[in-house]
Amino acid sequence: MEFAQKSVALVGRPNVGKSRLFNALVGRRISIVHDQPGVTRDVVSYDLDSGHSLMDTGGIGLKAEMTPELIQSAMEQQVEFAIQAADLVLFITDGLEGLTPLDEIVAEQLRSSGKPAWVVVNKIDASEHDYKIHEFARLGLKGVLFTSAEHRRGIKELRAFIEENLGAGEETDTEKSSRIRISFVGRPNVGKSSICNSLLQEERMIVSEIAGTTRDAVSQDLEFETRSGDLLEFSLIDTAGLRRKTKVVDPIEYFSALRVEDTIARSDVVFLVLDALEGVTKQDKIIAGHILNKGKGIVVLVNKWDLAVETFDEYRLPGYKDLEDFQKKFEESVRKEIFFLPNAPVLFVSALTAMNVDDILTKSTKIYERLYTQVSTGRLNQAMKRFLQQNPPRLIKKIRFKIYYAVQVSSRPVKFKLFCNQAGRLDDSYRRYLQGRLLKEFNLDGCPLLFDLEGKKPLKQFS
Repeated sequence: MEFAQKSVALVGRPNVGKSRLFNALVGRRISIVHDQPGVTRDVVSYDLDSGHSLMDTGGIGLKAEMTPELIQSAMEQQVEFAIQAADLVLFITDGLEGLTPLDEIVAEQLRSSGKPAWVVVNKIDASEHDYKIHEFARLGLKGVLFTSAEHRRGIKELRAFIEENLGAGEETDTEKSSRIRISFVGRPNVGKSSICNSLLQEERMIVSEIAGTTRDAVSQDLEFETRSGDLLEFSLIDTAGLRRKTKVVDPIEYFSALRVEDTIARSDVVFLVLDALEGVTKQDKIIAGHILNKGKGIVVLVNKWDLAVETFDEYRLPGYKDLEDFQKKFEESVRKEIFFLPNAPVLFVSALTAMNVDDILTKSTKIYERLYTQVSTGRLNQAMKRFLQQNPPRLIKKIRFKIYYAVQVSSRPVKFKLFCNQAGRLDDSYRRYLQGRLLKEFNLDGCPLLFDLEGKKPLKQFS
């Protein structure tokens, strides 16, 4: 993979304040900060205002009791990836705790990497603690800096240091605006990280069977060339698995869930990832509701379809003509269970075999374009008149809901303002009928439609 931007990696042992320092440099809360070791697992990246990419990494040298061995190994591979990708490495240490044997081991790794690496002594909260930085000079790296991420001491100077060492960043505003932001949301262990890795064609997201492996929202840029030669640009965002609120007892998991909500809000198209072997669960429906409420383009992604096919072939499930009929009935079942979605496309994929994963990108592009649809007022009112005539609203207290005029007032999401007799007379079932007809009429599948109703104002009374 080629890295167009120059990048900076924050590395170090657990609990030295890497994520807090990352957030301070960025100027907003991106990485989850918690006293528990091993909170950061994947590499979390963010583009600084200077045009450089900043990478937060997991702690090096976690003890076995801190996190499962499988995840620990994967985390350290991610750290190695960040070091190799970085143009500048900042080795974060703890000024309060002082130099430790593990710090010396990490410093030896950095010297062997050949990357320009500087020591940043964190938690130097006041000037009377400045003397503590001197012992870190013996690590033999390029030099020693100090900060206090918690008290924002030295942050401005560290930003200036990064810019001075890497030079002016490239102009990226145009490129950023052209990228389609797609995120993958769902329950734990449905394969969100595996799907991202399959699209990226490398192990960028940590994958394991342990629920809760992904905690931060992890973003990675991707370019995809279509068969016609067009270059499509994306930002892929992997997210933490969402469990029912009653089952969330870990504060880290709670903050992860909040981060997912923020990720959905910043996405253009959201993929609701389902497990083919489990079908639609109650939690899947709740997550679908969250996506819909944010007004984002939505696609239902049925992962592990290769396993469903194997099961069908092995047991020749009764009641189906063939595999095609089985898939058709499965899709019908998904649509029935999540009936409130805006006729969202349903894709059947396998992250393991890469089956149909490219369809994710092409479908994202189509829905992204639909989100910007502008419906002419004339066509909209003609369609509305036809819908009401073909299926009139029911009478409520001898009065029928009427639409006098309709106009589109926004896109992303598409919103129509309806001037009507009485807004309260539009019931949910008829609202869904109108939305469904509009989706089909204007080719808006996967795009939520919102109505802003304005009822007829009562006549003024004169005395």
